Amino acid sequence: MRIHNEFVGGNIRVKETIGDDIYLENELRDTGEGKTWFYWAFCVEGAEGKTLTFHLGDTRLGYHGPAVSLDLEHWDWLGEMNADGESFTYRFGNGESLVYFAHHQLYHPKRFFDFAARRGLSVETLCQTKRGRSVPAVRFGSGASTVILTARHHACESTGDYVLEGVLDGLLTEPIEGLSVLCVPFVDYDGVLDGDQGKNRAPHDHNRDYVDGVESIHAVPRAIRAYMEKNPPRFAFDFHSPWHIGGRNDNVFIVRRGTLPIERQERIGRLLEQELTEDAMYYRCENDMPANTDWNRDGNPTFATFASRIFGCELAFTLETTYYGTKEHPVSGEGLVALGRCFARALRRYLSEKK
Repeated sequence: MRIHNEFVGGNIRVKETIGDDIYLENELRDTGEGKTWFYWAFCVEGAEGKTLTFHLGDTRLGYHGPAVSLDLEHWDWLGEMNADGESFTYRFGNGESLVYFAHHQLYHPKRFFDFAARRGLSVETLCQTKRGRSVPAVRFGSGASTVILTARHHACESTGDYVLEGVLDGLLTEPIEGLSVLCVPFVDYDGVLDGDQGKNRAPHDHNRDYVDGVESIHAVPRAIRAYMEKNPPRFAFDFHSPWHIGGRNDNVFIVRRGTLPIERQERIGRLLEQELTEDAMYYRCENDMPANTDWNRDGNPTFATFASRIFGCELAFTLETTYYGTKEHPVSGEGLVALGRCFARALRRYLSEKK
């Protein structure tokens, strides 16, 4: 039997094995001193027929236990965890020679490439990462209004990519006249592939790399800023996942910017709520995060804040999408994609009603 992190998104360290009990911890890697986060993902090979208990420690499991996959593409929730809330037990089927477990349902870059191929999108290279990888991006549409769509400024936050896929699908199915789209689905591309959490990197992570008047230290934010200089965005939307669990983190919410009129942000929120379909992840605009409350400060040098200060920008914000949902309404990839399609319809209505 082998337990490892040698796959796209892998992040784990085996501390100790005692019989059928496996004690694990996540890898913080280049996380800043004194900082922590909760992301983990590992693979078990050669455990057919065994029953094993995996111990992860505090704040590492959500309401529905771990996410489980046999192929890194299709994910389900185990649906349970042990009474301590810090461990889960899995009974490996006789044919399950390889099983993946993760903190939440991962979004593999291959899924995005497959989606782009199905929808006839040409994937281009935005720039090269620090490790020499080609960062994928897609562009489509034409017109005077530019919208920039981004996800994975923090590498582990894969729920944002599911929503982003739905937004792209909606915009391709019913194009908005006069809209030019740039989409960067994996801003921290090295982190996504290597299995980093990406949050709280030292000296700062990708979503703290938009300081006015200071060159970005990471290649992708630097390339996005160069693009915005030539193509000032009318809209800029960044798709994230929030903290691990509890309170507002169990919902989908817009992180409002104090640098733009609040009524515009409230309006797009109301439209999204009205466009919500039964198959979509739950959203209510009353859950949106007001500007300059808690950790949401306009002084933070984030992508959304930077874009919101560009002349002509009408809407720029982060959409945070829960990792788990609630106990009654768990997250699913299908529900997140459906939410993205609803977001595209809300943007269409925002523009058409403005006319």
